[in-house]
Amino acid sequence: MRTIAEINEKINRKKAVVLTIEELKAKVAEVGVAKAAKQVDVVTTGTFEQMESSGAIINLGHTDPPIKIRRCWLDGVPAYSGFGAVDLYLGASSTAEPLEGETGSSGEAGSNILKGGGNVIEDLIAGKPVQVRALGQVTDCYPRASFETTITRDTINQFYLFNPRNLYQNFIVGVNGGESPLYTYLGVLQPRLGNAVYSNPGAISPLLNDPYLKLVGIGTRIFLGGGIGYVTWEGTQHNPMQKRLPNDTPVGPAATLALIGDAKQMDARWVRGCYFKNYGPSIMLGVGVPLPVLNEEVVERCAIQDKDIVAPIVDFSIPRRVRPTFGLVSYTQLKSGRITIDGKTVRVAPLASIFLSRQVAIELKQWIQLGKFTLTEPVAPISMDRSFLPQDRWKEF
Repeated sequence: MRTIAEINEKINRKKAVVLTIEELKAKVAEVGVAKAAKQVDVVTTGTFEQMESSGAIINLGHTDPPIKIRRCWLDGVPAYSGFGAVDLYLGASSTAEPLEGETGSSGEAGSNILKGGGNVIEDLIAGKPVQVRALGQVTDCYPRASFETTITRDTINQFYLFNPRNLYQNFIVGVNGGESPLYTYLGVLQPRLGNAVYSNPGAISPLLNDPYLKLVGIGTRIFLGGGIGYVTWEGTQHNPMQKRLPNDTPVGPAATLALIGDAKQMDARWVRGCYFKNYGPSIMLGVGVPLPVLNEEVVERCAIQDKDIVAPIVDFSIPRRVRPTFGLVSYTQLKSGRITIDGKTVRVAPLASIFLSRQVAIELKQWIQLGKFTLTEPVAPISMDRSFLPQDRWKEF
């Protein structure tokens, strides 16, 4: 029906018809797939969820005399320095080292131990000062042994997010069938099926509306943390071999994407450091993906509803890589706040913010309507074929 170039021409003239994913689903219910496809140019999707496999590349700039950094801490959080002299990688889940006098193996004692890389990244994006302490390897060209300073977003050379694994295409529901509380990356799971937690926003999530990544590829321009970002590669633990329903949506964790974006242009509203009790620090990110309406199939895929998507209920009390499940549950059931497991009613809550996920899609829609954001043609597809590898290698639950 149309091309990305044609859509961009309409965006530049501020004539493009842009709907959020929820608006598109409502329109399909009203007028059907064929009419909606003729009327709409772009659909915006969004999520705001935990994405701990994220981090920031930071170049501090050279000191005088120069230093070759080999150990470095940003507000007490260690950053990896095995690159060039003043290049760092700060992982979102890197944990601050205890200050003198702070104790507590669980990470609960002392304010400094509760801080992580995600918090430092958020602070830098917000324009706050961050303390740097560095130790160097003394060489003829890098004679300095150590230095301490304060940096901000504006005083460092480069500061960009480079995230190895974001945007899970579906995920799991965590529960605890054991006798003691469990502290996990989903938060606290209460014993004896005391609660359940899910982390994907369901039918508004970007990749569930493009199940085989026909619209998203390497070079796709996206909303990342309130700025413009790009898809760089498949994400780690990318699992295209996941089992799927007849509507092609996966029944558990499937595709993932690696993302990049200039953190100096981001907004701390969409990048939040967080901490999970007795588990550690992480980061919450807002990510939005525009889906160009190239044909009716795009709209048909985007019409998927929460009742048509399922996730596995996984028992974290079994300490194994492949854990037992209590079957599958739809996102309609999850969003009702109650699910039934083995005849027991269990309260359930999202780790993702459904409200902020919607706001990401709305903000991206506004960018496009104002002509501030155009679409890109992927330079290469994300592989959805892993048939040459053993399938059990890709099991996620």
